Amino acid sequence: RGNISSHGSNVDADIRVADEEMRRLGSKRKDFETAARNLDDLRRKASPKERVSPAQALRVASLNIFERGEIIDFKDIYFCGTQNAKKHVGDLTAQANFGYDDDRGDYNIVIGDHLAYRYEVIDVLGKGSFGQVVRCIDHKTGGLVAVKIIRNKKRFHQQALIEVNLLQKLKEWDPHRKHSVVNFTQSFYFRGHLCISTELLGMNLYEFIKAHDFKGFSLKLIRRFTKQMLGTLVLLHNKKVIHCDLKPENILLVHPMSSEIRVIDFGSSCFENEKVYTYIQSRFYRSPEVILGMSYGMPIDMWSVGCILAELFTGYPIFPGENEQEQLACIMEVFGPPEKHLIEKSTRKKLFFDSLGKPRLTVSSKGRRRRPSSKELKQVLKCDDEAFLDFISRCLRWDPSRRMSPQDALRHEFITGVKMPSRARTYTLTTQSPAKRATTSSHPSAGRPLPEPPVTSLKSGTLIRNRDASGTSPVKLPAGKRHS
Repeated sequence: RGNISSHGSNVDADIRVADEEMRRLGSKRKDFETAARNLDDLRRKASPKERVSPAQALRVASLNIFERGEIIDFKDIYFCGTQNAKKHVGDLTAQANFGYDDDRGDYNIVIGDHLAYRYEVIDVLGKGSFGQVVRCIDHKTGGLVAVKIIRNKKRFHQQALIEVNLLQKLKEWDPHRKHSVVNFTQSFYFRGHLCISTELLGMNLYEFIKAHDFKGFSLKLIRRFTKQMLGTLVLLHNKKVIHCDLKPENILLVHPMSSEIRVIDFGSSCFENEKVYTYIQSRFYRSPEVILGMSYGMPIDMWSVGCILAELFTGYPIFPGENEQEQLACIMEVFGPPEKHLIEKSTRKKLFFDSLGKPRLTVSSKGRRRRPSSKELKQVLKCDDEAFLDFISRCLRWDPSRRMSPQDALRHEFITGVKMPSRARTYTLTTQSPAKRATTSSHPSAGRPLPEPPVTSLKSGTLIRNRDASGTSPVKLPAGKRHS
């Protein structure tokens, strides 16, 4: 019993230390403090409303002619829009969904108006290829939610239905919400759009890195984030689900001053035995087996975790490839070429290797050549912490069958603080001697792939940024110093 309580107190201490760092980081940024205050104010003001019937609402609410016909289809009415909301009036002659959509099939959002006579639109959080995300007050519960309004196009609708199905399952599998998965509240249709309502969260980890000038974070804070990501992956692993798009943009802070996070965006996820796509994962976080066209499974998510941790430490992607050829070259630069048996399983090997199995030379748009085995992980990360280096190297193994599982990862010294035997360390075996190291900078100010079209808006410290798997349209990052 003593062990359990001391372990519990260690966990509490880890959270306390991480939260203190979040408050310290947040206090340096006035916009963080403002975002936290605004969020707290909004939460205080929101309160549940009385349910009324459509007939009662018709008597007391100010509704336009289209709404007067539409409201009959809704059983429960909680909110009909604010007085000053500049509502669109449905037009039966209009081309795009009675005038409620734009040319792209996105819903024309009106601040202060209702969604489904329940949600009040406060502001737009973000926009991506899938549609838009709005911050809302749920007048039924009095809570704040994020509502993803899917574009009125068949392929986005089908993809969103897969996500809804999985979010429902995740909610059932994690009734006590211990696994850091975004909390799904409900899905509904409104004016032809599928809408997905989830808990309201803060900014994503890419925005968090950017807000702190790409300097990276302490290992204590990274450890706290890592434990939570692994908690999500343990749940997915137990249910044989692959997330397929883990990246900093899909991990969100719960609150600007707290180290609590949630994993979001299960739109690309699948069961391991029901894989549909060969083209998955955002490029910087894409596993070698996906790049090489091999069969893949749950270990692809652990590869992404290794990439995310490296980026949280340095502030920059560890493998910032401009295309898939260079992506593989970035990996080989640190870990050398993959073993022969892996190359032989590749359906795309001719793209990356010559007839002798030697890596094809790639040159970046800046004329940069990356030589296999020319860097050490320690040098790339500018880090001396052996447990952290070992943890990342075990996530970034070429062979997915030799990669750490989420369960193994939770037992690793980096997470537990309990020393492993020195013979178990592996990161030194995967790199070359100092004589073979490259002298070039390990953090190129590289282009970061974005979706087409990119998410555009950041409001009150909250952003939903959806980068597609292809990773096109590079955006320049400022040169940044690593966190010491």
